[in-house]
Amino acid sequence: MAKFSLGANDPAKEDFSLRYAPSWFRSWKPSKVALTALGALSAMALWSESGSFALTSGFGNAALGFLLSCLICAVVSVPIGYYIARHNLDIDLLTRGAGFGYLGSTITSLVYATFTIIYLAFEGAIMAQAVTLLTRIDIHLSYVLVSLAMIPLVVYGMKFSSKLQAWTSPIWAALTIAAIVAVLTSPHAIDHMTSFGNAKAKAAGIDGIMPLVIFGVLSANLSLASQIGEQGDYLRFMPDRTARNKRSWWAAMLFGGPGFVLIALVAWFGGLLLSGFAAQSIGEGQANVPVQMFDQAFGRIFGHSEFTLVLAALFVILSQVKINVMNAYSGSLSWSNFFSRILHRHPGRVVWLLLQIGIGLVVMELGVFDAITMVLAIYSNVAIAWIGCLTSDLVINKKLLKISPPVIEFRRAYLYNFNPVGFCSMLIAATVAIVAHFGVFGKVLADSSALVSLVLALLLPPIVAMLTKGKYYLARQPEALGDATRVCVRCDEEFEPVDLAGCPFLGGVICSLCCSTHGECHDMCKKGTVDLGLPAVAAAGTATP
Repeated sequence: MAKFSLGANDPAKEDFSLRYAPSWFRSWKPSKVALTALGALSAMALWSESGSFALTSGFGNAALGFLLSCLICAVVSVPIGYYIARHNLDIDLLTRGAGFGYLGSTITSLVYATFTIIYLAFEGAIMAQAVTLLTRIDIHLSYVLVSLAMIPLVVYGMKFSSKLQAWTSPIWAALTIAAIVAVLTSPHAIDHMTSFGNAKAKAAGIDGIMPLVIFGVLSANLSLASQIGEQGDYLRFMPDRTARNKRSWWAAMLFGGPGFVLIALVAWFGGLLLSGFAAQSIGEGQANVPVQMFDQAFGRIFGHSEFTLVLAALFVILSQVKINVMNAYSGSLSWSNFFSRILHRHPGRVVWLLLQIGIGLVVMELGVFDAITMVLAIYSNVAIAWIGCLTSDLVINKKLLKISPPVIEFRRAYLYNFNPVGFCSMLIAATVAIVAHFGVFGKVLADSSALVSLVLALLLPPIVAMLTKGKYYLARQPEALGDATRVCVRCDEEFEPVDLAGCPFLGGVICSLCCSTHGECHDMCKKGTVDLGLPAVAAAGTATP
């Protein structure tokens, strides 16, 4: 009997959290998938972060550092977005086959879960500020309310998320454009934006453009590269690419995936624009609080009144609901992947959603809003090491050197538990970068530690792959299971061949989820010859790249 319950077999709730997304489930048009993924556009974190970085670094340094980080994030995210959309796997499953191994990728599941928690808490704190402003209740109670509100919104995964983003995007876009236009037409709007934070930064010894300060901002914002994981949680539902939908498929993949940097740029500079304007009335101390900046912006349209304050608060709440649905959903997927491998149990994605919300609430209560720049500066070193190793394996090892198998294998039955190509490379890159961040190698490398992490993450995987001769990608050759669906010997459900594997312990084919939650076999299929009367094939995966 398969050891998962509580709706774990309900596609409407599970969204194939531990599986390949089958063709029958992927019924959305590419444009609808991209629109859902672009729900990240509503995130108020970047609107607020830009002001925080300007206050500590000055406008010029903050802007240049962020522009460079966006360029790097876009480049390293393209291969990842492509493979996710092409093979219909989330980033956790992709990581397994792209150099980390079945258990090796558990560490990246934690890295990804941490990313979603940081932003779940930060965005939740912004939403709580708006709730407190509207209701006058204590901010800590608001933290609890906004956390609980996410649970029913995330239970039904992609089906609900796609509708939520479609219904709310026109209202959100209209109010956002109105606020930006209102501020842009105010006197000296650009001057106020470009001068925001400069006086405080100058008082701290930062005067004008300083390369080391730019590197510091760049390093902290390389954490943004992890956003491709959230985009990928929706890109995996892309329909199969055909001659008929080829152009729309590529457009949706690019804009819905690595195109998140365009979202980031709009939010970043939009936040600085509004913060600069708001600072003229309320001072720089509160000008990067989203509800305050939009209250001042809407005041240009409707006049300053109770109405504009309520409108600003409701707008911020709407924005945060849109983005935190993504943060909570992606976190639940990541925890599902992590615990299924560690515990050999899967009680259902909804259980891990509750864990995600609970941890996010604790981080909110600890005050993540006031410490976001410091948190991101440390986290970036680990996040970019993971993303860099993935990109290096997909581009260099798989396409150029052809050491890595040509297709993506995610099933436990065919993977080594640990593949040193990605696993060891990431650990080395992240460790060296964190040590550098704390000044051991001097100030220059301390301020650019995430760049150190990225360079090592791109260089080490091909070196390790050549030293190991690609030995640790596949533990055994997959069987040729044909094209027809088959019934899993453990759960008696029907699956496409790409989601099945030969299981000598049970004497049949087993689905990837049952394989993950089956601990009694002790990986016997990898210790000897598997003979189920099925021919072996040269490589595994969902399709050729």
